[in-house]
Amino acid sequence: MWCSGCGNGLVTGSLLRAIENLDIDTSKIAIVSGIGCSSRAAGYLNFQTLHTTHGRALAFATGLKMVRPELTIFVIMGDGDAMAIGGNHFIHASRRNIDLNAIIFNNNIYGMTGGQASPLTPQGEKATTAPYGAERNFDIMKVAVATGATFAARATTYHLPLLDKLIEKGVKNKGFSVVEALTYCPVGYGKLNKKGDATAMLNWYKENSIPVEKCTTVDHEGKITVGIHHHQAAPEFVEEYTRRTQGVKR
Repeated sequence: MWCSGCGNGLVTGSLLRAIENLDIDTSKIAIVSGIGCSSRAAGYLNFQTLHTTHGRALAFATGLKMVRPELTIFVIMGDGDAMAIGGNHFIHASRRNIDLNAIIFNNNIYGMTGGQASPLTPQGEKATTAPYGAERNFDIMKVAVATGATFAARATTYHLPLLDKLIEKGVKNKGFSVVEALTYCPVGYGKLNKKGDATAMLNWYKENSIPVEKCTTVDHEGKITVGIHHHQAAPEFVEEYTRRTQGVKR
C-alpha cells in the first residue's frame, strides 16, 4: 500500500510494540481507522478492526466504546480524518474525554489522493493545491489541550523508542489520549518541497526536534517539540454516562 520510504510502517511498528509491552489481551483490542494512507494500517493488523468512512473514525469508535467499554480502542487517523473532515468529531471526542487512543499519523499532506494541502501542511510549504504555499496550519497538541483531551503527546519517526512509550502512556490514561506521530512523506510532500529522500527527511526530524521539557530554557522557535505536552485527570465519558443512566433508572 505504502510508497517506498514511507514512514507509516514505522508508526505502525511503534503501535505494535506498545501493545506487546502493555501485554493486552489481543481479543480485547479494536483498531478503528478512516480513509487515507495511514488508515490503511488497519488492514495489516491482526486485531478486531473497523475501516470506516472518511473523517468518521472517532464517531464509529465512540459508538463501539459505548457498547463495549472493556475494549482498548486505537483510532488510527491521518490529516483529514483527524483535523479536516473529521475535525468536528475530534473536538467532541476530546471534550467528552472518552477513553479512546487517537494515533494521528501527521505526514503534512493528503498523500493518497494526489498531494493536496491539508490542515497540517506547514504554512508556506507547497502542495498540488497550494503551489505558492499553504496557509497557516493546525498545531495538534494545542487543539487537543484546548478541547479537553487529558493526554496529549508528540514524537516523530526518528524518535521511535519515545513514540512507543508515549503510546503506552496514552493507553494507561483514563480518557481521551492523543499521540501525534510526525511521519515523513517523501513522495507527496518531500519531492514538491525539495526535502530530499526518506533518509534526509528522517535526519531533518533529528536535527529539528527538541524535548518539550527544555522549552522553558532553550529557544525552540521553529522546532518540533516532542514528549508529553499535557496530562491531567478528568471524568471519563462512558463511566459518567453509565453513572447517570443508573441514577435515572433508580
